[in-house]
Amino acid sequence: MRVAMPLFAVALMLGGCAFGSADYDGVTYTADRGVSDQPFPKNYRPELLAFLHTYLNDPTNVRSAAIAEPVQREVGGRQRYVTCLRYSAKDFGGHYTPMRDRAALYIDGRLDRLIEKPGEICAGANYAPFPELEKLTR
Repeated sequence: MRVAMPLFAVALMLGGCAFGSADYDGVTYTADRGVSDQPFPKNYRPELLAFLHTYLNDPTNVRSAAIAEPVQREVGGRQRYVTCLRYSAKDFGGHYTPMRDRAALYIDGRLDRLIEKPGEICAGANYAPFPELEKLTR
């Protein structure tokens, strides 16, 4: 227990850096070379599932999960691959939240952060079912 609490506190503080607004171009998990010829994120689904497993309060029984293929968009003045997703998950009280849109931002082919309010970034996204998200377990 003595070890778990400090680790949880560090994870919580670092988790706050993982998502933000579309205009935010500050702290990122990957080194940004600042180039516009970004590689396609080949492992976008497994990386996103691993992240959402820890990001969601309750990763089980996610409803109406949908995902769009990665496309290049301008984010923070730079071209980035972005994957839009939509889902309804349980909150802390075990109640389902309204449908939410999120955008996963990739730099150099790797997941960098989740944008909670994607706005125009996901406008016109072509969503397809994302059953892997609905099948997550604890």
